[in-house]
Amino acid sequence: KMANPAKLMDNEVLMAFASYATIILSKMMFMSIATAFFRVTKKVFANPEDCESFGKGENVKKFLRTDESVERVRRAHLNDLENIVPFLGIGLLYSLSGPDLSTALLHFRIFVGSRFYHTMAYLLPLPQPNRGLAFFVGYGVTLSMAYSLLRNRFYL
Repeated sequence: KMANPAKLMDNEVLMAFASYATIILSKMMFMSIATAFFRVTKKVFANPEDCESFGKGENVKKFLRTDESVERVRRAHLNDLENIVPFLGIGLLYSLSGPDLSTALLHFRIFVGSRFYHTMAYLLPLPQPNRGLAFFVGYGVTLSMAYSLLRNRFYL
């Protein structure tokens, strides 16, 4: 039996998930822009063709380098990709499984908060274990939703 799209819009958990997914995806998109901003303002590029507007020939080579601030933003963005993608997939399935709204909101809010805190801990930088704890909190939320799905809704 096919799901009725109009009924899906009535699913409060799914709508909450859509809201938090939009927030976290927007944050992840911002990290792409932040990486590009740092690359341009620091004149630090990974590819020769990206350097050509700053010089030609041998002059280009001085812009092909790494910079710690650029690398921090880039690594924070990569960490987002590693964590947000699983959250989106598992969170969608979890949202459609009929969880309690307050429990689902707790999962979504903690995950989003942990990802924002993780980014702040990466970029400022805050001393460890700040970043590590933020990572494991978000990862734990995704595992909690996966466990709930496997325990309550899937037929294994």
